[in-house]
Amino acid sequence: MSTADLLLEIGCEDLPARFVEPLAKELGNLSAQLNNAGVETGEQTLFATPRRIAVLISEVALKQADQKIERKGPKLVAAIKDGKPSPAGLGFAKSCGVEFDALEQEDGQLVFRASESGKNTQELLQGFFEESLKRMDQMVPKRMRWGSSSETFVRPVQWLCCIFGGEIIPLNKFGITASNITFGHRFHAPEAITLNTASEYAEKLRAADVEPDFESRVQTIREQVIAEGQKLGGEALVSDSLLREVAALVEKPVVISGRMEEKFMQLPPEVIVTTVETNQRYFTVFKDAEHTTLLPYFITVSNIQSTDVQKVIEGNERVVRPRLADALFFWDQDCKKKLHAFLPELDRVTYQKHLGSIGDKAKRIVELSSKLATDLNADATSVKRAATLCKADLVTSTVFEFPELQGIMGGYYALKSGEDAAIATAIKEHYLPTQQGTPIPSNIAGQIVSVADKLDSLAGIFAIGQKPTASKDPYALRRAANGVLRILIEGKLALDLRALSIAALSAQPVKAPRDTDNDLYEFVLERLRAYFSDAGFTTEQFEAVKASGTSSPLDFSERMNAIRIFSELAEAADLAAANKRARNILKQAGTLESSEIDTSLFSEKAETDLYTALKNLPDNDTTDYVSQLKQLAALRTPVDSFFNDVMVNADDPNIKANRLALLHAFDARCRSVADLSCLSG
Repeated sequence: MSTADLLLEIGCEDLPARFVEPLAKELGNLSAQLNNAGVETGEQTLFATPRRIAVLISEVALKQADQKIERKGPKLVAAIKDGKPSPAGLGFAKSCGVEFDALEQEDGQLVFRASESGKNTQELLQGFFEESLKRMDQMVPKRMRWGSSSETFVRPVQWLCCIFGGEIIPLNKFGITASNITFGHRFHAPEAITLNTASEYAEKLRAADVEPDFESRVQTIREQVIAEGQKLGGEALVSDSLLREVAALVEKPVVISGRMEEKFMQLPPEVIVTTVETNQRYFTVFKDAEHTTLLPYFITVSNIQSTDVQKVIEGNERVVRPRLADALFFWDQDCKKKLHAFLPELDRVTYQKHLGSIGDKAKRIVELSSKLATDLNADATSVKRAATLCKADLVTSTVFEFPELQGIMGGYYALKSGEDAAIATAIKEHYLPTQQGTPIPSNIAGQIVSVADKLDSLAGIFAIGQKPTASKDPYALRRAANGVLRILIEGKLALDLRALSIAALSAQPVKAPRDTDNDLYEFVLERLRAYFSDAGFTTEQFEAVKASGTSSPLDFSERMNAIRIFSELAEAADLAAANKRARNILKQAGTLESSEIDTSLFSEKAETDLYTALKNLPDNDTTDYVSQLKQLAALRTPVDSFFNDVMVNADDPNIKANRLALLHAFDARCRSVADLSCLSG
């Protein structure tokens, strides 16, 4: 079948940076629309800049494949009366455009089947284009109208370009008819560009000072910023989020650096980074690759190649100066008070209308932290002090201006106030981990306060009946649960999660509904399932350990690691299958009258061998779960022989009960670490 390349471009006024990539991806669904309609396509390339989104699809079939049509009609009992077509049957035939005799009968109803010749691909494009625009409208909460039209888009559309092979496809929307005209850089190459074919789109735009490929632009900016940082004698801090935002703001990236006044260097680095990145989309430069010592430089990415770079630099420095001056003023004002002096103000800030103020929450954190410190034999004084001060920075001027610096500023203010360095670190880090992959708090006080804070949030929101749904989690409770689990496991804190949940719930100012403690525990346990799934463990391994009943995430993790090692043993699969068989026999037998084993009732060697093998196993008085499970491998041969040579349901009730007791002992050993029967399919 003949094919051609297809290009569709929407040119508009500068798009908001956050929508550039998503809108381009939505336009890229054109390939799927064509495929679903029976039009074969080749590779697809997306283009996205502030002024345009476009898709280039290679080897698009010129014609849709022939379409098979199938419609199901009324049931035969309604379609045929007294051997003749009823009005219902005749009406269905008429709606299909055929005589009644042309209809088929299948599964007790009328069926119409036909084949329709496929349409030319260009006939389908207008409809697909409009479908894409509707979905784009749904992505953007606030859309614009311009001129006298009622049509909307995120920004006014200036031109449409659509070429299929060498032919213009005259799509019509926003009062514009698509052509083969596009435009380059607004300042460097404002003249119209005529495209003869779709495939020359990227090449001609690059010649007009536009890099249309988003990822190429990202890489170019990354390389230029890193090189500029090295030229300034340091290492540029290049976050992926800022990098992609900047790439969505420029079509021709040109890196320029500037300098910050020395007086601003007294600010904590995080304040400067937040000010410069958030407000100005500038990159900062550090002296070292670890990004600990900030240099007084910034790097910005311009959208033009200026003829007077120095004026651009001066303009950038002039813009950033008042931002940093404000930040310095806030810092100076906050430093006039000791951190603990901010605590009374927490009582005047509402945390949640049913759960009291932030001051109330802070008091609950202190209470729960003190309990955890006692359980872990940690320094209770340091933990209590860190917990007491952990929320104080929420009412400082700097955090009011930069909420993302909560905790971080508290750590700096704690040091300024003369608090111990370990306490300041705990305050600074108690919001960690903020997301997957970020570290947990580095010291025990920070870990305890972080767990207490997150558990209080979980317990409070569950207590007022606003637990997350499948689609909504406004209080980020899943993230909080993940944080608790990661700290307990990676920090090696041996704490009982069920007991902690109950303690956190009991401290809430509202009475929780019945079974809330179980709901909360199961919610966190499901996050634990996801945690191990992400680490490569299987569902069967998780269920095996869950069946053990352990409620300590650290202990759960150690059992999971042991199960993974055990699963690799040659004996594992057979032993799991034998355990499952034993469990089924015991289940059918019902409640055992006694679990005592009488060796005098043994009549088969296999009984004695299994009993001896069980007796020879070391006692389960160790948490070395790997050793416990490896020792179970010795049971494989005797248990196989037992099932081959012994009839459990013997005629003699005493012998039968004794053999069931032996299987019960075998089953108990197979559940000492985890339920091995869960490992058998």
